[in-house]
Amino acid sequence: MANIQGSQPPGPADLAAAVMSGKREALAQAITWVESNRAEDLVRNAELLQHAQPTCESIRIGVTGIPGAGKSTWIEKMGMDALARGYRVAVLAIDPSSQRTGGSLLGDKTRMNQLSQQPRAFVRPSPSSNVLGGVTRATAEAIQLCEAAGYNFILVETVGVGQSETSVRTMVDLFMLLLIGGAGDEVQGIKRGVVEMADVVIIHKADGDALPACRSTAVAYSQALHVLPTPPSGSAVEVLLASSITGEGHPELWAHIQHLVGTWKDSGWWVTQRAMQRNSLFEQHAKQILVEVHMNKHKELYNKYLDEVRKGVQGPFEAARRWIASHESNA
Repeated sequence: MANIQGSQPPGPADLAAAVMSGKREALAQAITWVESNRAEDLVRNAELLQHAQPTCESIRIGVTGIPGAGKSTWIEKMGMDALARGYRVAVLAIDPSSQRTGGSLLGDKTRMNQLSQQPRAFVRPSPSSNVLGGVTRATAEAIQLCEAAGYNFILVETVGVGQSETSVRTMVDLFMLLLIGGAGDEVQGIKRGVVEMADVVIIHKADGDALPACRSTAVAYSQALHVLPTPPSGSAVEVLLASSITGEGHPELWAHIQHLVGTWKDSGWWVTQRAMQRNSLFEQHAKQILVEVHMNKHKELYNKYLDEVRKGVQGPFEAARRWIASHESNA
């Protein structure tokens, strides 16, 4: 294969082979490829993904939570525990992009310093690129590439909590919601849609002086969850206390994760859920690719309509309708 860093980049098949052989630099480059929004890269990336097939059976976990809940600390603790249990760990940390410049902090690799230095771990911060839900279009493809590289415990961290954050649910097997005690009326502050998507609610930072408040929050959420519908999996949502500093609650959390995985595989929900997710991702990607391709083909017309909307010459809806319809007259 051509040198990953050389002047002649590898082709899709060669890069896929390097990913599947466990080369970390190849995995990083492959994820960079699928993060591209350029229409001319779509065929190349499709070929890459066709060759880079999963080489292991993985557990995919999505993590979201209120600001200050300690998501990165929790993920690092879970990752280190997973390594100790024999897993190979990949973390896809979605950092918020600037609305103004498009830049992002990409600080999770710094915050997960211990985990990122482990030879059997791969930590990849990616900009959200202002995508709804804080999960980039390429996140699902990045998960596939990590599985092709042999990572069988994959953690996806979203930007934060909001109704749109539930988009991560279409990519993972288990969805974790991290909260803390003593942060006010959390039951009212967290959108119901996020809570309904959660498989496990974790009251984090449950140690020291914060422990009583965490216990109170856990009771409040346990009571609130009783009025929500039973999840499609058929498993009731558990509310667990955990501290990533002391390690308290993590053995119980691990036991519960293993219980859910085993139960869902026995019931058939594991396979059913992944099939539903593939269908959902197809629909999402089809819409996104259509917009991206149309944008690349008709960017000049888009800018023309944008200028007219800015000047009040025509309304936003009518301009958008005309732009979308432009492919018919220009086909």
